[in-house]
Amino acid sequence: MEIIYCDTNYSEQILDIFNDAILNSTALYDYQPRTLENMKSWFEVKNKHHFPVIGITNEAGELLAFGSYGTFRAWPAYKYTVEHSLYVQKDHRGNGLGKIILSEIIKNATRQDYHCLVAGIDSTNQTSIALHESVGFEYSGTIKHAGYKFAKWLDLAFYQLILPTPLHPTED
Repeated sequence: MEIIYCDTNYSEQILDIFNDAILNSTALYDYQPRTLENMKSWFEVKNKHHFPVIGITNEAGELLAFGSYGTFRAWPAYKYTVEHSLYVQKDHRGNGLGKIILSEIIKNATRQDYHCLVAGIDSTNQTSIALHESVGFEYSGTIKHAGYKFAKWLDLAFYQLILPTPLHPTED
């Protein structure tokens, strides 16, 4: 296995993982599968803001897992906070890949001088909650009935990790 930084060449594989999560889980509060056109604009935003897309591939170049982060809220005072997400291809869950991706997200966010990582996790996703707690994320609240999917209301739990960066935050 190899840790990589994904570019648009991985769009179809990322799309497959995203669409499986959309259609079969509450990992993404979305209804419709995404398209390759969606992936183009998704990558444009990632590139514009220097948000890495971190992946793990096998020897054959198959994407097994990926994660990234992005803007938490669009106002200037939130500039040191990012919200991340990570996804593992369905046939490779339970093999520790999520923890590897999450560790790489933390390293990259620290290198980029972010201060707070936020995870929005469906409150019934005990696997993701346990993963985040295992690397130091702390529960910070739940928005009840934040989403509606599969004919039921979904509660969104927030977890956060405070990073030791930046050393000299500014308000500019």
